[in-house]
Amino acid sequence: MSSTMDQVVCDQEDAIEEEDENFDDDDVPFSSWWQLNTAPPLLVVVDDLQNHGINAADITKLKQAGVCTVQCVQMMTKKTLCRIKGFSEAKVDKLKEAAAKLSSASFITGLEYSVQRKKVMIISTGAKQLDELIGGGIQTMAITEAFGEFRTGKTQIGHTLCVIAQLPVAMGGGNGKAAYIDTEGTFRHERIKSIANRFGIDSEAALENILVARAYNSEHQMELITEIAARFAEEKGIFRLLVIDSIIALFRTDFSGRGELSERQQKLNQMLSRLTKIAEEFNVAVYLTNQVQSDPGAGMTFVADPKKPVGGHIMAHASTTRLYLRKGRGEERIAKVYDSPDVPEAEAPYAISNGGIVDVS
Repeated sequence: MSSTMDQVVCDQEDAIEEEDENFDDDDVPFSSWWQLNTAPPLLVVVDDLQNHGINAADITKLKQAGVCTVQCVQMMTKKTLCRIKGFSEAKVDKLKEAAAKLSSASFITGLEYSVQRKKVMIISTGAKQLDELIGGGIQTMAITEAFGEFRTGKTQIGHTLCVIAQLPVAMGGGNGKAAYIDTEGTFRHERIKSIANRFGIDSEAALENILVARAYNSEHQMELITEIAARFAEEKGIFRLLVIDSIIALFRTDFSGRGELSERQQKLNQMLSRLTKIAEEFNVAVYLTNQVQSDPGAGMTFVADPKKPVGGHIMAHASTTRLYLRKGRGEERIAKVYDSPDVPEAEAPYAISNGGIVDVS
């Protein structure tokens, strides 16, 4: 009965989502000139909307709703903005027009886009083989998802990333701070200290540079995401990493059975959409851990591993890079690229040590 129910839930889960005044441009090579004249736009805070007819009271309401930048205004639908107390359709239309004057959200050339992508930073995982597998490490402006059963190192990768994100870029870091949303009670300051010691960082300083919040339900989780987005806007360019461990746990608790599956997936989709926008808006790397579930139908198709990630197609479409982690021989763990737009499907071994994620010796 249990396996039948799991199969039905699996099937339904997949079905529900489908500089100088004498400067002469002629003296500059074209590639350099292009980069100077198509520099990626900086974040524009919502306070600047006051110069375009938006009153201070409405700007305060936007900030309270987690809308702290003009780019965020552009990313949100009119329907969503109308949900903010005191915002009518006419007011939202005026807001959208003001935002368009401050920041363009229209077509650009492929060359301009390539210049914008130069902002992307890569944060090392701590293991060279794993880094090589995913193109050097996890990228900012993207969501990296790691799923697998217990004891495969999902949380340990998160802890290691929190420390490495603070390192200089030359050392594979992001030269910034990290934020950690803990939904399962697995964040351990002792692990951060031991990983910091490995990289020669003061352990107290390492902990000071990590913001941690414990989420207790899926709604609280969304509130914390909105809160951290506001913090990212306040401290522009300071944060480089957001870890959510795990993305799905509280949803599985708050929504049970087939009757609530559709609502769960819609809520999950909204959260993942918000995370995608945060990653792009603030140039941070988003690392999510995910759980797995048994796939009863896999046995009938002779699939070697009958486990699949929770979240269905919604998780699959939202994640930029998906890593499947599994146990190997002894203390060895194996990471497999499950899906990625940058790297081919392949595997790499890694191990968990006192200093975090390392190569297999």
